[in-house]
Amino acid sequence: MNTGVIANKAEEKHQPISNPVIVIEHLCKRFGDNVILKDFSLSVKREENVVVLGKSGAGKSVLIKCIIGLLKPDKGKILVFGDDVTAMDEDALAKARTKIGFLFQANALYDSMTVRENLEFPLRRHWTSLGDNEIGKMVKEALENVGLTHTSDMMPAELSGGMLKRIALARTLILKPEIILYDEPTTGLDPVTAKEIDQLILTLQKKYKTSSIIISHDMNCVRNIADRVILLLEGMCYADGTYNTLERSSDPKINQFFQ
Repeated sequence: MNTGVIANKAEEKHQPISNPVIVIEHLCKRFGDNVILKDFSLSVKREENVVVLGKSGAGKSVLIKCIIGLLKPDKGKILVFGDDVTAMDEDALAKARTKIGFLFQANALYDSMTVRENLEFPLRRHWTSLGDNEIGKMVKEALENVGLTHTSDMMPAELSGGMLKRIALARTLILKPEIILYDEPTTGLDPVTAKEIDQLILTLQKKYKTSSIIISHDMNCVRNIADRVILLLEGMCYADGTYNTLERSSDPKINQFFQ
C-alpha cells in the first residue's frame, strides 16, 4: 500500500469547497445538572474532514448523535444542507439520514447476517424500489471499494478487526451519503491496520466527495486525515485550526493533546 498520500496529507491535501454542508449554532445539551455542550458552534465545508478532539466525556459522541437526531439538544440549531435537524419530525429525519452515513465505533454489524446481507440491509430498508440485480451490483461495488469482495458470504465472526471496520465502512457508504460521521474509526486496531483505514477514508472521500466529522483519540489518525481540528473543551469549541497550527500552540490546554 502506498502510504505517501498519508505522509504528505498536510502539504498536498485538497481544498474543501467553501459552502458549508453542516452549520451548528450555539448548541447546548445537558443531562440533569451535567452540562455536556455549552454554546458550541461549528461549520463544516463541502468535502472537508473535520476531526473533533476532546477528553473522555467531553461531549464528542453527544455532538454527533445530535447531528443525526438521536439526541435532541436543549438549545441551538443544527443545519444540514440548510435544513434544521432539531426541528424535524421522524419522517423528515429518516429522509435526512439517507444523506448522512454513521460509522459506529463498534462497527454495529449484525452477527446473524452474512457480509452481503449486512450490506443489503440499508438498501432494502431505505430504497425499497431497487431490484435484486441492482442491489447485487451495489453490494459488489461497496466490497470492491474496501478490497473485500471475497468476504460476501462470510459471517462477521470470521473477520479480523480491520476487515470488520472495512465492511462497516462499506455499509456506511452503500447509500452514497454526502456526509459521514466517524466515531473512533481506528480504535482497537494495530498501527498498520489503522494506517490502512486512514488511507481508505481518504481514498473514498476523494472518490465520493464526502464531507466528514471524525471523533478520534488516535493522534496519528488525526494527523493523517484532518483538514481541520476542533478541540471540544468545557462544552465549547475551544480551538479551531489545522493539525500543524494546533500542534505548535503554546496554550497548555491545547498542547496536552499533542504531546
